[in-house]
Amino acid sequence: MAPTFKLQGHFVLICLLALRGESRYLELREAVDHDPSAHLGGGASPKRELEGEPLYRRALRCVDMLSLQGQFTFTADRPQLHCATFFIAEPEEFITIHYDLVSIDCQRGDILQVFDGWILKGEKFPSSQDHPLPTTERYIDFCESGLSRRSIRSSQNVAMIFFRIHEPGNGFTITMKTDPNLFPCNIISQTPNGKFTLVVPHLHRNCSFSIIYPVAIKISDLTLGHLNGLQLKKSSAGCGGIGDFVELLGGTGLDPSKMLLLADLCYPLHGPAQMKVGCDHTVVRMVSSGKHINRVTFEYRQLEPYELENPNGNSIQEFCLSTL
Repeated sequence: MAPTFKLQGHFVLICLLALRGESRYLELREAVDHDPSAHLGGGASPKRELEGEPLYRRALRCVDMLSLQGQFTFTADRPQLHCATFFIAEPEEFITIHYDLVSIDCQRGDILQVFDGWILKGEKFPSSQDHPLPTTERYIDFCESGLSRRSIRSSQNVAMIFFRIHEPGNGFTITMKTDPNLFPCNIISQTPNGKFTLVVPHLHRNCSFSIIYPVAIKISDLTLGHLNGLQLKKSSAGCGGIGDFVELLGGTGLDPSKMLLLADLCYPLHGPAQMKVGCDHTVVRMVSSGKHINRVTFEYRQLEPYELENPNGNSIQEFCLSTL
């Protein structure tokens, strides 16, 4: 089993803001007792790498976030024992992390691990229920595999590395690149507003689209294979026994399996389904049996401050606040 790794303090994802094709930046806030407002920013290039232009390069911080392709180097100026870098790409992309140079001391207890997904405050995305690999296989430990696995590709648009380095001057250089993903599954949105169509074509898998903001969400189209030519009588028990359905989830953590079920959809829509979700984290999750081609289209926008202060309509802000 891969060793577990705990970051010092509690990191809360407060902002994932990106303008497609323009500047993008990602920010973590470290909510520690002595300085609850400390911010650790992840700088970004003003634009993506263009064909023929030099590869974007910069130094890594101990806690960092990256959304652009490029080459990144970390060199310890003192013992750094609790570090992590979060990677995020476009929804329709995989991430490849390539080791260019590694100078760490595994015998002394240094760590360099890639994780397929994100972990935050002990919670994983994608959840164990939705990821194609068991949790132990989602960790790739450099001290165990060395450069035999020089390039590691994620299963979705997010990945991360954990690292611990004792000796000043040691460190590593990595390159982040992205590849197209024809059928994206298990996505974290970079933007607080957008529109997306999630398609699961004859695959027995569960796919989540995660929005780490309070949002108003509108599901405008739902195509489930079992609906074709079949009239279903709606059950008060919900959609759990039908096999192909869509869930709307809300919560304060990262793991969809630990969130509150707000609504489930497995019947024909008669007009758009809309809801305001005041939670820190909103997820659209499709459960597919593999027998059909399933598709859901939805739009989302970040709620304005006045909407959070004065909830009305079908908002569940009260639940989210009660769990903080």
